[in-house]
Amino acid sequence: MEFYIRPVNSGDGKGFNDLRRMPGVFENILGIPSERIHYNEDFITNMDANQHQFVAVLKLQNSEEMIIGTAGLSVYGNHRTRHSGNIGIMIHKEYQNKGIGTALLAALIDVADNWLMLVRLELTVFEDNESAIHLYKKFGFEKEGLKQFAAIRKGKYENEYVMARINPALYPTLNC
Repeated sequence: MEFYIRPVNSGDGKGFNDLRRMPGVFENILGIPSERIHYNEDFITNMDANQHQFVAVLKLQNSEEMIIGTAGLSVYGNHRTRHSGNIGIMIHKEYQNKGIGTALLAALIDVADNWLMLVRLELTVFEDNESAIHLYKKFGFEKEGLKQFAAIRKGKYENEYVMARINPALYPTLNC
């Protein structure tokens, strides 16, 4: 399997939509099955300088490409919190646990640590999404708390962990 990571492009909305509506994916993100392509195209078109989005692209035999994952970083715009950002990631059901999430998260952390000098990255994850939690822990994220009744999934309220990563290169200089 040959894939590569690149920044999101205009026209990637259909690939985003396919992922966000895919059974095995939408249950673990805050998407819904009725989401429309234009929602995703509008998101891409309206991204500002504080949003950084990557896609994992699989090269198909007929020289076409398919988006098999995406990950984004949103830097907080408030002056007092812009040292922090929030991340989200989703991987095609058939390509989970094959290194796609690791490659996407590494790309986000490179931007956060080496280009934006962010101190803190944070995320939420359903408490039963063990593979995602394992991925986040591999990159230094730690559980900070549990949001009870955080989101609806399959007709019931579910809990989410709040996880965060402090930039290890900057941590010694913090007054925590």
